[in-house]
Amino acid sequence: MPLPNGYAVYKNNRVQTASPAELTLMLYEGAVKFCNIAIEAVDHREVEKAHINITKTINIIQEFQATLNYKYPVAKDFNNVYVYVKDRLVEANVKKDKEILEEVLGHLRTMRDTWKEVMRITKNGTDTKARGPAVPS
Repeated sequence: MPLPNGYAVYKNNRVQTASPAELTLMLYEGAVKFCNIAIEAVDHREVEKAHINITKTINIIQEFQATLNYKYPVAKDFNNVYVYVKDRLVEANVKKDKEILEEVLGHLRTMRDTWKEVMRITKNGTDTKARGPAVPS
């Protein structure tokens, strides 16, 4: 039986031991990564590669939607953003449109960077007493 790839073991351990806030950040980073790959694929007219990576980005957005906690009013606002981003991704996938993907990438980066700031302020999502709930999902 072959030995597991060291990096794969590391990634698996990282996911298994991550806090919910860290998992959310990993998902945002994955969405940014896949969107970047899709942009590059569109540039090189690699239709299948673009489709695969746009689909991966859509799947991450759907995961965010599925885990929203609607006991917080802000969840509805997050869902509206996710619906918009997902709709733009579907359009970009149909048209293989780099400009739409770049727009989406900007939104994803903003959401990721905002999440990093939330983690910093709340000490990785654990200190929510003084500021109220910071984690909508």
